[in-house]
Amino acid sequence: MTSWVGRTAAEIAAAVREKRVTPREVVAEHLARIASLDGRIGAFRTVRAEAAPAEADEVAARADLGGLPLAGVPVAVKDNLAVRGEATRNGSAATPDGPAAADHVTVARLRAAGAVVVGLTNVPELCVFGTTDGVHGTARNPWDLTRTTGGSSGGSAAAVAAGLVPIALGNDGMGSLRIPAAHCGLIGLKPGFGVVPADIGHGDWFGMSENGPLATTVEDARLMFRVLAGTDPGEPAPSFSPRSIALSVRSPLVGVTVTRPYADAARRAAESLAGAGHRVRPADPPYPLWLGTTSLAHWTAGTAVDAEGLDPALLTRRTRVHAAVGRRFLKGVRAGDRREQLRRRMEPFFAEHEVLLTPTLARRGPAAAPWHERGWLRNLLVNTNCSPLTPPWNLTGWPAMSVPFGTLPSGAPCAVQLVGRPGSELELLAVAEQLQELHPWRRTAPLD
Repeated sequence: MTSWVGRTAAEIAAAVREKRVTPREVVAEHLARIASLDGRIGAFRTVRAEAAPAEADEVAARADLGGLPLAGVPVAVKDNLAVRGEATRNGSAATPDGPAAADHVTVARLRAAGAVVVGLTNVPELCVFGTTDGVHGTARNPWDLTRTTGGSSGGSAAAVAAGLVPIALGNDGMGSLRIPAAHCGLIGLKPGFGVVPADIGHGDWFGMSENGPLATTVEDARLMFRVLAGTDPGEPAPSFSPRSIALSVRSPLVGVTVTRPYADAARRAAESLAGAGHRVRPADPPYPLWLGTTSLAHWTAGTAVDAEGLDPALLTRRTRVHAAVGRRFLKGVRAGDRREQLRRRMEPFFAEHEVLLTPTLARRGPAAAPWHERGWLRNLLVNTNCSPLTPPWNLTGWPAMSVPFGTLPSGAPCAVQLVGRPGSELELLAVAEQLQELHPWRRTAPLD
């Protein structure tokens, strides 16, 4: 008997369209894997064990089944996006626990494409931090259960890396797709501003947060991205075209360094892309000295807005402090002057270089632990030291993605980041696909 667990979304959808398997059979296999493994991993806050099979039957009965790009594909949704009939808790005890009346637009697009939502995934409270733990559970990295998945789309990343679903929906305001993707050996794409509908929290963290895919292959990431963006999923991928690529292993933040294994991975990726015909040379973006304080101001101010109206007594201490700090920055952040200055500063660099290649992370992620019970400053330092390379591209609003590349000495996945000009998502995916072909990676963690 063929197992559909571990297959890609593209493979599953093709089989369902051709009626080699039913959506219910695919969903049932994945629900069984969730029941078997998620007690160890903590990817899901809630599993739709009864609703998902019924919805799979509805997909099977659709007259347009043969044309659905995600026909019968199980998908996990980050718990800050509404799923009709389910509560959206956003990792907190302070949020309402009533069912959502309608799907978030991205969830609706996935369902329209034939996907079946099997559950909502764990996040840190209000999706603030780079470790996924809180009152609803702790998400553990399937490659090393003693380590965090990263955050804030940590539960979604854990679900894909463990083979509980082939694809998952997350979002990224300061690296929240790319960080867990890097920890868990996945593709994580943060689209540029306005490409995929956002509507995340109360104002999308001033337009910095974007919804995007987590997947095990570039093909699946491209397919899901096109569905989310509302473009033709069947459109051919861009053909090979040599790109001007800048390699930088410098940390954007003063006082934070990139450790050698991560810098070396980026250098090896650069060598591979040069060998494939791209024009690659070392070049550091003109990161301003004020980037660190600007990142902190936007990160905390976004939380201050999202915490409005919630009972402070029900928020964890680190979230309360984060929001209190952010309230001091709200006026300046809303003006958007620093973001515009950063865009103008970076434009000449990206006029010369089509793609920027960097490490995704600066060092290995911390332990899977109750970080939500620890002090704010300790959380701040752990998050910043691990992932200084992701926030600049939320501030500019330009596309960026994490791509698996090699392994660390521990055997855990390593990753590199690709950043491009506005509108270059498909071009970045094409470069990522070359890396995948040149250096194939194991798609899911060895849990069985």
